[in-house]
Amino acid sequence: MTVRRPAVAGQFYPNSEMQVRAEVESAFRSPLGPGDVPEVARNGKRSIVGAVVPHAGWMYSGPVAAHVYAALARDGFPETFIIIGPNHHGAGAPVATTTQDFMTPLGTAAVDQDIVRKLGRLIVDDPAVHRFEHSIEVQIPFLQYLGGDIKFVPISMSAQDPQTAAEVAGEISHAIAGKDVVILASSDMSHYVPRNVAKEKDLAVIDRVLAMDAVGAYDEVVRRNVSMCGYGPVMTMMMACGGTSAELLKYASSGDVAPMEEVVGYAGIVVRR
Repeated sequence: MTVRRPAVAGQFYPNSEMQVRAEVESAFRSPLGPGDVPEVARNGKRSIVGAVVPHAGWMYSGPVAAHVYAALARDGFPETFIIIGPNHHGAGAPVATTTQDFMTPLGTAAVDQDIVRKLGRLIVDDPAVHRFEHSIEVQIPFLQYLGGDIKFVPISMSAQDPQTAAEVAGEISHAIAGKDVVILASSDMSHYVPRNVAKEKDLAVIDRVLAMDAVGAYDEVVRRNVSMCGYGPVMTMMMACGGTSAELLKYASSGDVAPMEEVVGYAGIVVRR
């Protein structure tokens, strides 16, 4: 079986093991981050079943993502992560997984083949969709840094309407029955708008996520014309994970990292049982 090689190492995040480890640690210790580098709890509560985590270049979104990964570490890692991201390129199957393991500068992350075998009705095996997509790839080194050998399932969505989200969520729920899984929705929030506009629009969507109202979050995206790239993955995560409550760990934007007139927003949210 071929292995998917990194597509954005050296662009969105470093391309050497030493630099990756240093930048992950910097994200945790950033003034915008959680403050320290966590260790994965061996006997954690395992209350987290889902999360929203950003996927921009680490220098901008890494500290917000680190809040999610710190919470996951304290909670204890599951057997498998499902990472759902938007298909930024739009080509290929509307919803796609792959059996290919992912290589990063920290080694090879194994795809959970048992779960992938149970997919296939709507979530089809299309490795070409994943070849150049960054939204899933940038999450994996964080998990590898904390957990070493991890198992995951990549799912890329170009179809992001509520009906597709519900159908994908149903297929995922069936495939993960009886397994200990966390579902990560990889998404940035508003793109390239003034900072105050981004915050106002993003918080309106986040409020619906915190209310566990998946379709309501979609409605806010549409009504307010929010340029959020992964609303489909967020809806799918909320519908599939079986969570009952959500918590916003951190909201920030690229304007909190460097001065700029137009920013991209980032939210770190966890969903618990």
